[in-house]
Amino acid sequence: MPPGDVGRAPVQAAGRKNLLQLIQLRWLAVAGQLATILMVEFFLGVDLPLEKMLSLLAVLALFNFASRLRTRLALPIHNGELFAGLMVDVGMLTGQLYLAGGITNPFIYLYLLLVAVGSVLLRPRYIWALVALTSGCFVVLTQWHRPLAMAELSSPALTPTYIGGLLLCYVLNASLLVIFITRIGHNLRQRDTRLADLRQRAAEEEHIVRMGLLASGAAHELGTPLATLSVILGDWAHMAPFAAEPELRDEIEEMQRQLQRCKSIVTGILLSAGEARGEAPLHTTLHRFLDDMVAQWQSTRPSIDLEYRRENVPDLPIISDSALRQMLGNILDNAAEAAPEAPLILLAECGDDRLVLRVLDEGPGFRPEMLVQFGKPYQSSKGRPGGGLGLFLSVNVARTLGGRIDARNRPFGGAEVSVSLPLASLMPPEWSRP
Repeated sequence: MPPGDVGRAPVQAAGRKNLLQLIQLRWLAVAGQLATILMVEFFLGVDLPLEKMLSLLAVLALFNFASRLRTRLALPIHNGELFAGLMVDVGMLTGQLYLAGGITNPFIYLYLLLVAVGSVLLRPRYIWALVALTSGCFVVLTQWHRPLAMAELSSPALTPTYIGGLLLCYVLNASLLVIFITRIGHNLRQRDTRLADLRQRAAEEEHIVRMGLLASGAAHELGTPLATLSVILGDWAHMAPFAAEPELRDEIEEMQRQLQRCKSIVTGILLSAGEARGEAPLHTTLHRFLDDMVAQWQSTRPSIDLEYRRENVPDLPIISDSALRQMLGNILDNAAEAAPEAPLILLAECGDDRLVLRVLDEGPGFRPEMLVQFGKPYQSSKGRPGGGLGLFLSVNVARTLGGRIDARNRPFGGAEVSVSLPLASLMPPEWSRP
């Protein structure tokens, strides 16, 4: 299923559920109006235009039946369609009230029920249109209606002042109802969004724990073969056949450098897993940490042209974090893979007590769906199964440090990934205290 269809599916399901709920409420209204009409006519002895009122009720029932058939169609149900259904309800209620006393009918305030239903189901512009529509019907019924044949209503007509007060009361009640129901609905949606974010974060953290356990086990298993390869390469470097061939010697040296990089990665995994051999955290400075990290990255990728600049970065004491080093290295790796022939730019800046690292490349940039799902697991632009874990881990490392990672496409081509971290999270505890 295309990504757009996946995003529209919940909206379409919600529209169908809203229409079904409106249909159920309308059946209750039909039953309630039928019972009320029959009771007033036959038990209270009030003379009503029974044929006309029952005809309106039959039209409403037929409309509701047609609405039920509409839910079986695969077409999406929009807010405008729900609003049109409520307009029919308003029209039918107005017709019934016109035939049964208009403003003097105590059921005039059923308009508020329709406004309340609309406040739950509709968007704000449709809600206020519904308020205006019901208010207009309210005004019409004050002037045009069929009087009820009841002795207690044979007194003179209602005064304009009283009618104006009734109208003002109705408008105030409808407006307050809309405002409070809309706010409550907004608060509930915000709560649901926060709960969904917390569930997503919990699932991601559980995923990280599982990967950490796998990585720690793999690091243990890789230690022995890496040590064996290191010994073999060291022996080859001193053998006469290899020493006499400059090309072979260069290749062996490159293999030793890459092997040393593998051992450093394994050591970093074990350090991150808490399996260091009683070593204290390494204290350094921000300048030295950034410079060493860039130098180490460039030494393993001599073919990549990296432009590195520091601007207004204070040389504060920090704790060298292997996870932070791997995170920055991973972002540079992704940028280098996106544009291997073009130069990369790494800018280090400080502002508002935050360290901002910006990596700019001249590659094809991020696809729109990648930007939406940036930092989610298995969202990769490389087309490989299981890809995208590097950015996923980087985003979570930044989140653990109280920061964030943002991505965007540059206006004239290429992409930019920026890492924003609070300086206090990098500094030793004794320095970060206020």
